[in-house]
Amino acid sequence: MCDFRQMTRAELAAALRGNTNTLIAIHRHPDGDAVGSGFALRLLMEAMGCTVYCVCEDEIPERLHFLVGDKQESILPENLPTDFTPQQIITVDTASPTQMGRLFPMYDGQIDLMIDHHAKGTGYADGWINGKASSAGEMIFELSRELLKAGRISAIPKEVDKLLYAAVTSDTGCFRYSNVTPATHACAAELLSDGSFDPAEINHLLFEVKSEKLLLAERLGAERLTRYCGGALGIITFPASLKSQYGFTDEHLETLVDIPRSLEGVQVAVAIRQPTDAPVFRVSMRSNGHVDVAAVCAGFGGGGHVKAAGCTLEAPSAVDVDTAAQLIAETIAKALN
Repeated sequence: MCDFRQMTRAELAAALRGNTNTLIAIHRHPDGDAVGSGFALRLLMEAMGCTVYCVCEDEIPERLHFLVGDKQESILPENLPTDFTPQQIITVDTASPTQMGRLFPMYDGQIDLMIDHHAKGTGYADGWINGKASSAGEMIFELSRELLKAGRISAIPKEVDKLLYAAVTSDTGCFRYSNVTPATHACAAELLSDGSFDPAEINHLLFEVKSEKLLLAERLGAERLTRYCGGALGIITFPASLKSQYGFTDEHLETLVDIPRSLEGVQVAVAIRQPTDAPVFRVSMRSNGHVDVAAVCAGFGGGGHVKAAGCTLEAPSAVDVDTAAQLIAETIAKALN
């Protein structure tokens, strides 16, 4: 972030422009935090008189449609209204340019502000970065109260708290992960205080409902699990050929990393997915021990949290999922020692 201005919450709240065409970009393969915090910010910006759209390289996964309803039919850039020209671009929950995918070259040099909670990443705009926050949702919660206190909005718009609760619980694993702090619980308590939504229903939909296809993908992934480093490292590889054979989408492969993560003795869990036949490999990492996977992923141009991070490998470094796994294994082996 040395080339960009690190802002406080109050400074960012003051920098947001009202009555302006605003674009909110979230990271590709959007999760509950990206969707919840991105659309919560959209409602806040609309309360400031802005015309706002959210945008992403990928559509919102089907399992998260309950969060946005009919607020926006598509979040792909090519489906934005043709008469909409953004005058203000804000990114949320996106630590590095690579996490924006094809959006970054489209908007490079035009991004005004970034709001992010990842401890490690590659800065690309002025913004408010808080590596101690559990989630982007927790940050947007604080921002919403700052905007209200500063008189930038007259009230917190309806549904903002529901979206933010979903964002926070999503990125904390229903408050089970090490990124949870007393501030996280205080945030959740305030979000729940008016009883405007059912947290049990949200957590059920986020964590307990799985399609038959997703369960099949998890079974096939478990069959491809390989352990390294005396069992301390577990890697699942999922090639494009297998994805194509069963007609899986990226959404069906989101939970693969949870399989090695839950295995006794595994300190670092990795899932390597090949979206298409091209030699491009999406890597998700989780740490159950001392290894800082954000630092590991930063070495490959990615980023994230100490305990949860991601990156992308491409040819010539990796030509298939097996060489990608070998490269990751060799790197993590050094971190485990």
